[in-house]
Amino acid sequence: MTQLSGGQAAVEALKAEDTKFVFGLIGSATMEMFDALYDAKEINFIGVHDERTGTHMADGYARASGETGVVLAGQNGPGTTNLVTGLAQAKAAYTPIVSIGGALASGHVYRDAFQEVDQQALFTPITKKTWTAPSTDRVPELVQEAFRVANAPRKGPVQLNLPRDVLSGQAEFGDMPKPEAYRPVGPTAAPEASVAQAAKMLAGAARPVIMVGGGIKNTGTADRAIALAEAFNAPLVSSPGHGDAIPFGHPLNAGQMGPRGNEVASRLMTEADVILALGTRIGFNATFYSYDNINRDAAIIHVEQEPTAIGRYFPVELGIWGDAPTVADQLRAEAEKLSRRAEAEAWTESYKAERQAFLATRDAEADVANSIIQPSGLFKTLRDTCPKDSAFTMDAGTLCLQATDKLNYWHPKSLFTPLDFGLVGFSFAAGLGVKLACPDRPVISLMGDGGFGMTTSELSTAVDYGINTVTVVMNNGCWGAEKAYQRDFFNGRYIGADISSPPFDKLAELYGAKGYRAETLAQTAEAIEAALSCGKPAVIDVMVDPAALYSFRRDSFKHRGG
Repeated sequence: MTQLSGGQAAVEALKAEDTKFVFGLIGSATMEMFDALYDAKEINFIGVHDERTGTHMADGYARASGETGVVLAGQNGPGTTNLVTGLAQAKAAYTPIVSIGGALASGHVYRDAFQEVDQQALFTPITKKTWTAPSTDRVPELVQEAFRVANAPRKGPVQLNLPRDVLSGQAEFGDMPKPEAYRPVGPTAAPEASVAQAAKMLAGAARPVIMVGGGIKNTGTADRAIALAEAFNAPLVSSPGHGDAIPFGHPLNAGQMGPRGNEVASRLMTEADVILALGTRIGFNATFYSYDNINRDAAIIHVEQEPTAIGRYFPVELGIWGDAPTVADQLRAEAEKLSRRAEAEAWTESYKAERQAFLATRDAEADVANSIIQPSGLFKTLRDTCPKDSAFTMDAGTLCLQATDKLNYWHPKSLFTPLDFGLVGFSFAAGLGVKLACPDRPVISLMGDGGFGMTTSELSTAVDYGINTVTVVMNNGCWGAEKAYQRDFFNGRYIGADISSPPFDKLAELYGAKGYRAETLAQTAEAIEAALSCGKPAVIDVMVDPAALYSFRRDSFKHRGG
């Protein structure tokens, strides 16, 4: 037994979890914990300038590494309230994050004390679970519980509030158990009868499609989904935000489907007679909850590790509660017993030709001749210039939404977006986390000028810790989505849509990073190549046509007759 403070015990519990990075902002409420981190050489502390962006870094790190992101808000009250947006974002993305916040001393609760806020109530709706440690001796137990809950299906963020007196208090502790002692995990196989039924449905389909989502992407099991698709010779489509679940170059990969996907993958889903949904909710971004984006008459086989997701939005023919890659293996083995149908073979061959024609047309129709940079030309320049092993992070906003299916993701875990939370201000900070998880890969963060303006202070973090990402600011001088809606549905009555920004290339230089400005596609290509090899964090301020606006959610304004 060893006597430790609550802060020391918390850090020992993090060490037992093999935590490599803690993102956070120092504060007086958690000094005992920061002091313990000083001695924890196994843990790299990344000091941020805003707790929100620190949470995005933990989010990007967790998604890219497959490990748990850890963020520490050192101050109770305002320090922890800054976590809210980042944790809500992580919950929507099912990212496992353990968020730790300092909390008011127990004896001061309900006394209107300095920086008092009910953190237990605040975080409960936006996390999987929130705890407030009642005593010093319970700290390791609750840290372990936090990691266990964050990583249980479906994964997501949790919040642990540690009061000042709990962190400064002393208690006797034994050796910290390893995670396998309290967090058993393992794949869940499907019942044999369900596998046989699903395989028979796929083998009997004339127009089969396999839709993959986070259950394949996040587990890094593209090879198993591909083996299944090849066994049935069925095209693969991905849910929005997971266009990297399957390598771009595979001939059965149609890319992202739905209202934010491409026309080929979207057509497959509206014409398929059997759809195998493998590790995806078939949720909002994929369908807008409408049969406009999925064949009403298709027989759906829904494979999900979270049972409440099965058939939630669309009735299914067969629901399978199981681990997506494990069930994929089971189905592939079953496929070897079945024969293929000529009709399905013709469907897939026709798809392959259509896909190749679509890709050729996408390049041919890209506007590369305009003197003002157009989105299609910029996306082609990125496709042609960025290395194949690049990882891309995206913000919300129409330019980034268009880019998600206009870039080529050659390796799984190459696309990181806000997903269903639709958050502006995510990409740059998330990219820093991705780079720490994948230091040998180029990381390119796409943002609008508005979103980057929210997060420029983290340029200091990037420079201080040598996190060398490339941020491409698609600068059109406005909040593009909203301005498009005002143009298309409100008779051009613009208010609050236009914004000004400093020259981001010069701002980057002031922070100690490299800055580039591009007004042509040739300058953009040169800047990307220079930024990738400059050995510093880099920002490329790209001047995009402010008139190149696009209304993504036209369905939201049907009432206005647009």
